[in-house]
Amino acid sequence: MQFNPLEKKDLSKLKKTQPERFKFSQFNSQYFNLQNLELVKPEWFDAERLTNFTRYMRAFIFAAVEAGQSGHPGGSSAKVEQILALLLGENLAFDPLNPKNPGRDRLIWSAGHCTPALYAINSLVYECLRKTGRQFSPAAVQAVFPEDLVRFRRADGPQGHVESHYPLADISTGPSGHGLSSAGGMAIAHKSSGLDTKVFVLMGDAESEEGMTYEARNVLSSTNTDNLIVSLDYNHFGIDGPIEEVINSPYMNHWIGMGWNVIEVDGHNILELIYAYRLATNGFGNNLPTVVIAHTLKGKLYGSKENTAASHGNPAKHDEYVAIMKNLGFDIPGETKQTIKDIECVCQQISSEDNQYLASRLDVASKKIKPESESVKQITTALSGRPLVNPTSLRRPNTLPPELVFKEGEKVATRKGSSAWFKWLMQQTAFFYAGAGDLSGSVLVNQAEGVYGIINANNPYGRAVRFGIAEQNMAMMSTAMTQDILPGGFHPVSTFGTYAVFTTMIGNCIRLALIGNHLYPKAKGFFIVLAAHDGPETGEDGPTHQGLYWLSLYSALPGIKVYKPFDANETVEMLFHALEKGEPIVLSVTRPDTTVLSRTNGVPPAKSAINGAYVYKQFSKNGNQQIVLAISGTQVLLNTLEILSDLEKTYDVKIIAVTSPQLFEEYKISNPKEAQEILSDNERSLVTTIHNGWTGFLNAFLMPADYEKRSIGINTYLKSGNVQEVYELAGLNPKGIEEKIIKSIKK
Repeated sequence: MQFNPLEKKDLSKLKKTQPERFKFSQFNSQYFNLQNLELVKPEWFDAERLTNFTRYMRAFIFAAVEAGQSGHPGGSSAKVEQILALLLGENLAFDPLNPKNPGRDRLIWSAGHCTPALYAINSLVYECLRKTGRQFSPAAVQAVFPEDLVRFRRADGPQGHVESHYPLADISTGPSGHGLSSAGGMAIAHKSSGLDTKVFVLMGDAESEEGMTYEARNVLSSTNTDNLIVSLDYNHFGIDGPIEEVINSPYMNHWIGMGWNVIEVDGHNILELIYAYRLATNGFGNNLPTVVIAHTLKGKLYGSKENTAASHGNPAKHDEYVAIMKNLGFDIPGETKQTIKDIECVCQQISSEDNQYLASRLDVASKKIKPESESVKQITTALSGRPLVNPTSLRRPNTLPPELVFKEGEKVATRKGSSAWFKWLMQQTAFFYAGAGDLSGSVLVNQAEGVYGIINANNPYGRAVRFGIAEQNMAMMSTAMTQDILPGGFHPVSTFGTYAVFTTMIGNCIRLALIGNHLYPKAKGFFIVLAAHDGPETGEDGPTHQGLYWLSLYSALPGIKVYKPFDANETVEMLFHALEKGEPIVLSVTRPDTTVLSRTNGVPPAKSAINGAYVYKQFSKNGNQQIVLAISGTQVLLNTLEILSDLEKTYDVKIIAVTSPQLFEEYKISNPKEAQEILSDNERSLVTTIHNGWTGFLNAFLMPADYEKRSIGINTYLKSGNVQEVYELAGLNPKGIEEKIIKSIKK
């Protein structure tokens, strides 16, 4: 008897006659095993054509790996049927002639190394469209054609890991496990904006070993992200060997036990996969995400490497490659270094009937995309009453609202400045998201969170995510949602916070996001990494929580800048500047209430902070030896001011307040005359730098020969203590600073 599990009557009959297919359903999660179930074939289902497509795809995969003598055939070959079932089975809304249509479903390759499969499906699709006479610009759609495969993993060819500018790839991925979190961020942004688009994830089973995926599975079930569907390639192998050497508990527990719906299928049975994805997209009525666990063979049909860990990233020997291709039905020439001839042989076998059938299925996929006006209406309905404004289009008001102005002389922590600004931004746009690593009340994103509330089943259109103690997932989700453009051109932005000392844990996620911005600037994302409790100020906790050296990472990464304002007013000004530039930042803010700087006696306005540096105090011209102090960090500035009168008995002191060395380097290019007035080339030999952390942060203000002898900072771990005690331990109390300055000048 054949069943259609999409029909309620068939589903009810199955539950009565074959209850074992639903045995793991528990609590709110649902489980359904489709393996070996006699399924009704849809009228359009042509098993012969679809089998042909699996052969063509695997041939393209293996030829690409042969040409590059590098790549990942194992996971790529295992996922062939999954990709075809998604694209051709009326599941994925996708238009190959407009692959970045904002109304499309998103496809994330969490298994970002499986580019041979990505390029194989691209080659199949665009070769078909080319042969059926469809008009399109290859450059505009970033198409990959069969002939491009001979340059796989070369500088002028398709790249080694997934990049988001390609069709059927919506985030740049590579490191295992990061793609699930990226997809989660996109899915949250879509659902919380009222859209019914789906986010599909192609994921490998070994990725479950990555801690970030555990963090993602938790958050995605608690945020009721039922528009997320994972297609999991369950082939039992990582790179080193069986995943069971690492995951000793029942694999099902890693999903069903964390509140996910689970569907099990034969991952090489296209019909089972088609039904599984349809069930997942229809949903189970419980608002939970779904994983389709597809049982596969790693390296399927890849000769002796089939069903082994060795297929992961090892090309077959040439003679075996030739035999593999012939076993697939392609009588290739097999000439060494002439893979193009093998690819031409494959293309010649693709019949006009194959092309017509494929084109018809692609037409169905493209028609699944709603008109953009309809999607925009969904957004406006869901977010009724909210400002439907792109955040990065907002500009600093000529007159700041009173909640963003802090009285000079009062003591206000810089984190309170960022808190007020985040709340203000949340009120100005419907596309700003905020979250923290279980620290919202400490890093002070809680005011912004309170505007629309936490995203959950009772508040699906909230704008705050409760990430928990899961910094990596927080960073990957928060950055990924900013790298997607919604219908209507709406482009989300985000902030996510943790203590500055912990930002090193999220460094790889930030790096990946910046690479994505670089590779696909059309969807460049803006986000704010909130590095709170910076410096040694979190002293009572001891060295584990003192933020001293993290800046070394973010000062080195292209595409992001560290902003370190001196007071709450500068914090507000620098955030407005970052928003206008649209370039991601790491914002250093401190915990203690410190004095809001007075802007009298020649001290420029707080807005000067956006230049990266400004003259806080000019030379007195008292006739003494001139010295320049380049200072970063509120407390070290205040401590230096306490001993300024003593210093000026011997020296003529100029003080430069540094808020961002990276911004100042840009300022030297855009406004060289004004930058010279802040610090002239002649004055660099007079500089001593003072920073309440890593000394290298201010190296740009020193002559290279002076890096060691004229930089004052913290080069060791400290002990517990209050702010005064810790600064004294570091030798950055007023007396210690004076001694260090004099010593540095005399070296």
